[in-house]
Amino acid sequence: MNDATVSPSPGRAHGKNAFFFVIVTVALDMLAFGLIIPVVPALIRELTHVSSEEATLWLGPLAATYAVMNFLFGPVMGALSDRFGRRPVLLASVATLVIDFLVMGLAHNIWLLFIGRALSGISGATYSTANAYIADVTTPEERGRAFGMIGAAFGFGFVFGPVIGGFLGEVDPRAPFFAGAGLALLNFLYGLFVLPESHAPENRRAFNLSRANPLGAARHFSKLPKVRWFLVGAGIFMLAHTVFPSTWNVYGEIRYDWSPREIGFSLGLVGIGAAVVQAGLMGAILKRLGTVRTALFGQMVNVLSLMAFAFAIHPLIAYLIIPFSSLGGVAAPAVNSLMSSVTPANAQGELQGANSSLNAMAMIIGPLTMNTVLYSFTRDGAAVHFAGAAFLLAAVLTALSMLPFLKGVAANRDVLPATAG
Repeated sequence: MNDATVSPSPGRAHGKNAFFFVIVTVALDMLAFGLIIPVVPALIRELTHVSSEEATLWLGPLAATYAVMNFLFGPVMGALSDRFGRRPVLLASVATLVIDFLVMGLAHNIWLLFIGRALSGISGATYSTANAYIADVTTPEERGRAFGMIGAAFGFGFVFGPVIGGFLGEVDPRAPFFAGAGLALLNFLYGLFVLPESHAPENRRAFNLSRANPLGAARHFSKLPKVRWFLVGAGIFMLAHTVFPSTWNVYGEIRYDWSPREIGFSLGLVGIGAAVVQAGLMGAILKRLGTVRTALFGQMVNVLSLMAFAFAIHPLIAYLIIPFSSLGGVAAPAVNSLMSSVTPANAQGELQGANSSLNAMAMIIGPLTMNTVLYSFTRDGAAVHFAGAAFLLAAVLTALSMLPFLKGVAANRDVLPATAG
């Protein structure tokens, strides 16, 4: 996919409303997604009449459904936007999100939740289209700041979505779904009236299914030998960190007897901590330690904080760990910086494609694995009862991810910049 390389067409004027719509779309998509996180376990229990422990067996497949559809439809949506333009794809995505939340909010059986998560995966696969729109309407000099605003919008939704969803969930477990549908509908109507098309007809190309094939990610690995070990380490790291989105809500219920409001509040703290570290402290840490040491520092913090979560038997301890664990947020950007620095300029898109595919695969495999481990160690009759088992597994995987990372550093020592550390 080369969506992000499309340059603005001469003479195509796009007001601030168009740019603002894309930013709002990303923020509201993530806000609406975060709204439902604290209440999904309660809705599963209502629909299946199972315990909190047994509900974990449904959380993994639900999360994997979203990830599989995201994995399959990401390149498809990008190719469709190349053929028909960004505007119809973005609007269709927002409309799909409205339908998705209504389906889940009105669900009377568990399978309707799966249909809703599948629709979420499809609608959420348009982030590449949003990035392409930004690339269409900005100059190269403006593009970095514009993409940064998309990242900020994403973070805004993640921070406030679970918090608001937790409060609404105290009223009714289905209330966040209807709130999400309302936000998405307002966004759709706004875009319908203000969003112009950004992709000029002369830049469009025919839809080709072979170019919209997610399995093409395998080619990225063979074409990027210098970053192969970094990518292996990044893949293991991503797999480990699926423990948070896939188990945190039900883990909080089982271990700490948290309500949806407390689950939302804790996730909000995680988001705020990550934003503060990545936006405020990342530059200072990189300047002091260099990129390699920053990555190792972040990975070590992640190992220690995941182990601490595993053995945190009191909720106050979990809250105290969250600020420390936020420092681990420097690891992924530092690793991405290293991978980028050893990749030729004409292969940067391939690098991000490979990284995106790894993330999608992690989100398919990780929730199934982490929730199965959580259930196995918390169910009635478990040989060993240990609610922190999934976090301990994540800590071990994070430690293992450092081995291929170090091998990648050694393999590229002669080409890494002097400032890498």
